[in-house]
Order: sequence, then C-alpha cells, then structure tokens
Amino acid sequence: MKISCLQENLNKGLGTVGRAVATRTTLPITQNILLQTDQGRLKLSATNLEIAITCWIGANIEEEGAITVPSRLLTELVNSLPSERVDLSLTPRGRSLKISCARFQANLSGLDATDFPPIPQVGDGKTCRLDPEALRLAISQVAFAAATEDSRPVLTGIQMDFQGNSLTLAGADGFRLAVHHMVAATPLPEITAVILPARALSELHRLLAGEADPVEVAVNPNHSQVLFRMHNAEMVSQVIQGTFPNYQQLIPTSCTTRAMVDVEEFLRATKSAAIFARDGSGIVRLHIKPGQMSVSARSEEIGDNEGEIDAQVEGPEAKIAFNSHYLLDVLGAMPGPQVTLETTNPSSPGVFKPVGADNYVHVVMPMFVQW
Repeated sequence: MKISCLQENLNKGLGTVGRAVATRTTLPITQNILLQTDQGRLKLSATNLEIAITCWIGANIEEEGAITVPSRLLTELVNSLPSERVDLSLTPRGRSLKISCARFQANLSGLDATDFPPIPQVGDGKTCRLDPEALRLAISQVAFAAATEDSRPVLTGIQMDFQGNSLTLAGADGFRLAVHHMVAATPLPEITAVILPARALSELHRLLAGEADPVEVAVNPNHSQVLFRMHNAEMVSQVIQGTFPNYQQLIPTSCTTRAMVDVEEFLRATKSAAIFARDGSGIVRLHIKPGQMSVSARSEEIGDNEGEIDAQVEGPEAKIAFNSHYLLDVLGAMPGPQVTLETTNPSSPGVFKPVGADNYVHVVMPMFVQW
C-alpha cells in the first residue's frame, strides 16, 4: 500500500470511525482501525462487534494494500501533524505502517488486515430512505429514554417500527417512554420492526450531522443487522433479539388536567428546583393551579425552592411529582416553544407533548410523595 491524502481529511475520517473502536474487549484487533484502498479512495473501518462504521476519504493511490493499526495511536499521531499532505505506506514485510507528513515521520506496528473481523454485509435486504434531519430529531427525542442497565436487554435498545412510509421510534426504561413518529422519503416494502442498541443510534445521530442527502436504511433478510448508508460513510448495527413492550398500551388516552406552559420557563424553573432535589431523592413537585404552575423541591439538609410560571390550564387543580433528571431530559427534547403536560392524579403517569406537533409523546411515571 502506498497512498497520500490530506491530513485534515484523514483526521476527520479517523474521528468518524473511531467511536466504533472497542474499548474493552477480549479480541485485541478490534482496538485497531482497518485501512485499505478501495476504488481510488482510502477506506477506514472500525468495529466493536455491536456496531461497525466505515468511511471513505479521497486519496491518491499508488499501490493497493491494507493493514490494521492501533486506533488510539494513529488518531493521536495524525491529530498532531501539520495540515499538509500525509503519505502512508507499508514496510516491505507489510507489518507496520510508515507515516510521513512534512518533516515528520513515524512507523506504527500493525496486524494483518485478514485477521480483522469482517464488516457485516446486509446484502439483499429491505431498504427505504429517510431524511437525515428528521431522523436526527427522532433519535434526539427518543434515545435518552432507553435503559442503561442490561437487566432487560431489549430496554437498552430503541424499537424502529417500519410500516409503509411511516417510521416509529420508541424507547423506554421502565420509568419513562418516548415515542416519535416520522415519515420516510421512500417506504419499506413490508412491515418490519427491529430493536437497535440506543448507543448505536446515538452514534448514527453524530454521523448524520451535516448530511444533506437522504439516508438509505437496509434491514437484512433475517432481521439481524441494519445498515445506514450516508454520503461517505456507512454504519452497520446488530439487532437486539427479543420482544419490545407494547408501548401503545402504556400511553394514557385521557386526562383530567391539562397545562400548557412555555418550555424555556419550565426548564429554567426545573433547573433551579433540581439543585435542591439532588439532596431530596431527586423529587421535583409540580402544582398546577388556574393560570399558573409551581415547580418546587425541598431537602431537609439544605432548604427548599419554589418557582412559578404562567400556564394555560384546563381542568381542576392537580399535583404530581417527577424525578428531576427525567423532567430535565424531556423538556430538553421538546422542539417547540410550548409543551403540554397532561395528568390524571398524583399516582398516574404524566404525558408531555409539544404544542403544534402531534408526532412526539413522552410519558413519565410519577414519584410518590407526601404533599
């Protein structure tokens, strides 16, 4: 292998695939990045066996070849180089990579490219196309609601439910549920539901930044892998096997009290209350009254806090308490200037919906407190 490329492009490419590099693994080669020539471009690949990310950068190819080298060393080295042309070549035995840039030279020991885990090929799967910005919004409103503990593996994932030209993303951790509906640019040929790791979709959210063209999504025939193909990058994710909860049954269909408030004011009041909630089991109390809503928290050790915000209220007075972390998350995900909170009683879930949009709903279980 003998190629040359710009330091800026190589650094960006390494940053793209680097998040898929394994951190803790029993397979050391997954801590490497695979570099190989591919149809006149340099192809970079990394995998942690759960997700695999590949990207292509422009390069001048003199000799074909491939090698894997430690991701951390290569990334730190390239990042330290001047913004000039970088020359990459294999040593005669092909076990180390020579890197030259301006007046800098280095040699990195590597491993044979044939030992690198094969990047999954989705093949002749079912495909559709999605708008990248719409998909980024959907991921940002749902991914944080997934569980972080592995006691129930399906809850660490996000269900993607394809039905014609409609795609629904749903995430839940047993205490909250987020559901986002979006429209596909081209429909999937048949109804398909897969559960992808929330971590994988968070990486996809990062990769989609700046994408202008529709993202191609392909599900392989046995529904074990999903491919996302972008302009100069691809990501393949393994599917979590299992049955996702029937989330439609978890969304209340009625309420007794509905309050519409300004998102920024609600968020500001919650942030203030959260300071006191840290020492009070994380509890933030909401008291909905005609024309206003109070947001409060108290701690036996440090004191208490209360803020009032304007609200358009339908129905009787209501009281409900939430975990401050969950409340901050859902308010931070709201796209519009206003949000509605629907409640029935202090022990029933609270339902958050953005005003003016009917494609997102967030359900949060309340905390039981003495009022």
